[in-house]
Amino acid sequence: MKFKQSDGQNQRIERITTSHLVVGIDMAKEVHVAQATNFRGIVLSSRHLSFKNTIEGFEKLQRWIDGLQQKHRLKSLIIGMEPTGHYWYNLANWLDDKGINVVLVNPATTKRNKENRDNSPSKSDPKDALVIADVVSRGYYYDYTRQATNFQRIRTIMSDREFWVTNSVRLQNRIIRWLDMRFPEYTTVFKHWTCPRSIATLKEFPSPLELKDQSTADVITRWRNHMKRAGGSTGIQKAAELISHASKSVGDTTALEDAKQDLQRLIDEYERIVDILEQIEKDIATVLDEIPIASQLRSLKGLGPIYIAAILSGAGDLKQYAHGRQLLRRAGLNLAESMSGKRKGEIVISKRGDAKLRKYLYLATLTLVGINAVFRQLHEENVQIKHMSKQQSVFKLLGKLARVLVGMVQRDESFTPEKTIHNYTQAA
Repeated sequence: MKFKQSDGQNQRIERITTSHLVVGIDMAKEVHVAQATNFRGIVLSSRHLSFKNTIEGFEKLQRWIDGLQQKHRLKSLIIGMEPTGHYWYNLANWLDDKGINVVLVNPATTKRNKENRDNSPSKSDPKDALVIADVVSRGYYYDYTRQATNFQRIRTIMSDREFWVTNSVRLQNRIIRWLDMRFPEYTTVFKHWTCPRSIATLKEFPSPLELKDQSTADVITRWRNHMKRAGGSTGIQKAAELISHASKSVGDTTALEDAKQDLQRLIDEYERIVDILEQIEKDIATVLDEIPIASQLRSLKGLGPIYIAAILSGAGDLKQYAHGRQLLRRAGLNLAESMSGKRKGEIVISKRGDAKLRKYLYLATLTLVGINAVFRQLHEENVQIKHMSKQQSVFKLLGKLARVLVGMVQRDESFTPEKTIHNYTQAA
């Protein structure tokens, strides 16, 4: 797949001065390791500092830094760390609360620079801390910016939702496995086993044996224990199909009582998770109502609350972005190209960014192509007139979506179809 190369691929920040003490910290679950250099990357500490992930450890770090600043007469301070996992978060906030400049380094950057100092691929916590400090001293970092409370809330809620969605998918796969083994003909009756009649069936008739001696009226009567509109022509038809398939089912009947108990537990847990996800969606709607820019994003037809919440949780306040390219970079959707002499490599997506933001921007674009008239029209032009593949068109429109979102927020305006098409045509 080929893409058009965009500008602004690497941003280098030049803020390190001769008065800076540069500290790199290698983060871990219990014990962190720090190293310190000057603006040229020369090590200033006699040995590395190990400190625990506790308030006593944080204060030990501060005393160590204060001593180095006094010894070397360095008035400014910058502390760098990798945002890997969640171990860095508490220390970064503690330092930020004290007004200390905290910056983050891409783990890929430190990985590629670990041989610069000693020409060795060896790895250790002290060396990693020194590599981080060295990378920061050369200006390759980005600032750690704490988001407003509502953006932190939406990030926490969406992280919670991802966990429960993953559990829901796992449960559904296990239930499908159960049906494949015990009642393989079931999906010919219910295409989606999560529909109300299907759930009622699995509760009342958890195996084909329970259905063999039942009439359609009996099945519908039992369904009414779990749903209001169980009968009608559709209900009679489904009940008849169930009984017919159950009478000639090839499903396994060994250890059936234990299997039925397993299914009941799975169904109970699935319904519990459904309730949790419904409550989470209500919480998302409440928080989005408190974020002004969310109402602007809602004006883009097809961009639902979950997509908006996912984008804001991964990107933060879109007002901090000057252009859509910055949002794409945040998601790892910026383009990367390998060239050397006459060789010109394929241009690919870097995938160096927030994976969840990347996923939801992609899914949102697919949804917009199917629902939103403007994006559908642009997609058809890309495929039919410009002869792009459908996948190429989707990625091109993904960049368009990023520019539209940032532009709407920066201009404090709602989505305007005419302006979107006009600007897109000019850009093309």
